Amino acid sequence: MRVVTLDQPDDFDGWRDAARGLAADEVPPDDVVWQVGDVATDLFAGEAEARAVPASTGFSVPRTFIDLARSVVLSSEPERFALLYTLLARLRQEPKLVEDRADPLVRRLDRIAKDVRRDIHKMRAFLRFREVEDAEGSRYVAWFEPDHHIVRANAAFFVNRFASMRWSILTPEVSLHWDGETLQEGPGANKADAPEGDPTEEVWKTYYASIFNPARVKVGAMLREMPRKYWKNMPETQLVPQLIAGAQAREARMIETARQDVGGNSIAAWEALREEAAGCTRCPLYKPATQTVFGEGPVDAALMFVGEQPGDQEDLAGKPFVGPAGQVFDRALAAAGIDRSRTYVTNAVKHFKFEQRGKRRIHSKPGTGEIDACRWWIEQEQMLVKPQVTVALGATAARSLFGKTMTIGRERGREMRLPDGGAAWITVHPSYLLRLPDAAQAEEEFARFVEDLKLAGAALG
Repeated sequence: MRVVTLDQPDDFDGWRDAARGLAADEVPPDDVVWQVGDVATDLFAGEAEARAVPASTGFSVPRTFIDLARSVVLSSEPERFALLYTLLARLRQEPKLVEDRADPLVRRLDRIAKDVRRDIHKMRAFLRFREVEDAEGSRYVAWFEPDHHIVRANAAFFVNRFASMRWSILTPEVSLHWDGETLQEGPGANKADAPEGDPTEEVWKTYYASIFNPARVKVGAMLREMPRKYWKNMPETQLVPQLIAGAQAREARMIETARQDVGGNSIAAWEALREEAAGCTRCPLYKPATQTVFGEGPVDAALMFVGEQPGDQEDLAGKPFVGPAGQVFDRALAAAGIDRSRTYVTNAVKHFKFEQRGKRRIHSKPGTGEIDACRWWIEQEQMLVKPQVTVALGATAARSLFGKTMTIGRERGREMRLPDGGAAWITVHPSYLLRLPDAAQAEEEFARFVEDLKLAGAALG
C-alpha cells in the first residue's frame, strides 16, 4: 500500500507528479491511498506505510485527460484523486478511453468536472464586492461560499478583472488579498468578517428594480441558474421576491384585461408578442433561419395545435404548416370536420433548424435546449389564446407543452392535463405520415390520425 500526501485539496501538480510515477511503476489503483495533509481519505490510511514515489520514466496522455484532471482535482469529491488515477492507469492500455462518454468512470468524472466548472462560473457571476475603509484607503471585500476548491483557480480572473482595485475575497477555506500589484493568500474566514453593505448598494438596488422586466421572469429557470444560496450575498437579489410577486400580479391583471376584450386588447397583445418574437435570439437557430415563424389563428380559438418547428417552405413563407406536412394536416382536419380557420396553429420551436446539403435545406430535429429556449413563446401564446384543448403534434411539441419527454405510443388517444390544468391530447406529427414507405400503412395511419383529431375536437364539448 502506497500513501500519497498532497499539500492542498486542489494540488493538481502534486497529484500529477505522484500519479505519473505510480503509473510508470505500474502500481495498481487499489494499492494507492490519497490524502491531503494529515487528513486521510481512506479508513485504513493510518495503517499504511508511506513509501517514496518512483521517478517517472515518461509517457504521454491525451490533452483532454489533462484538462479533465485539472477540473476534477478542484472538486470536493473525496474520491477524486483515486478516480483520476484509475482512469490514468486504464489510459495506458486504452489510449482513447477518455473519449468514450459511455464508460461509467469517464461519465462520472465528466459530471464532476461539469459541477466544478459551474461552481467557477457561479463565483464569477455572483460574488459581490463591498467597499470598506482601511489605513490605506478604500478596499473592496467580498464573501463567497464555494461548493468546491475553486478559489485559487479563480484568482487570475479576479486579478485581471479588478486589477486597479484593492480587494479581498473571503471564503471558509482560503482568502485572497490583492493590493494592486501582489496577490497574497490567507487563511479561511467567517461571514462575520465580511461587511454587510455599503451606500453604493442602494443606488444599485434602485437601478435593478427599474430595469426589472416582469414579462421575462421565469422563476424555475432563474433558480436553476442562480440558486437561493447565493441570494444572501447579492444586493439585487434581496429585491427578487417582492419583484416576482409584483410581476406575477401585474401579469395576471394584464392577461385578464386583455381577455375581457378579445377584439381589442388581446389582439394588440398578440401582435406585440409576435413583433417581439420576430427579433428572438434566445437560441442560435435564428442565425441561419430566414425569419421567425409565429403562430396564427383567432386569438380566442378554442382549439390550439402545436407542431415541432417550421419547415423549409414555412421558413420562406413565414406561416406555420404550409408545406407538405401542412397539406396532410389540412386534409386530416377536413376529414375530422375541423375548420382550420377557427383554430390556432403554432410550433414549439419558431425557427427552421436544418442542414445544408448542396442547394437543399434538410430538416434537423431541434434539441432540448432549443425547445426549452422557445417554450416562453408557447406559454405566452397559451396565456393569450387560452384554448379549451391543446393538441401536441409529435414528441417535440409534447416535450415543449409538458416540460418533459412524453411517449406518443403510450399517451396517444386519451385526454391529459397540462401543467396549467388545460386539457391536452398527443398525436403524431403530419410529417410522420409522409415518411411511411408503405402506401397501405400510410393510409391506415392517416385514418388513425384523423380519429385523434376527432377526439380532440369532441373534447371541446
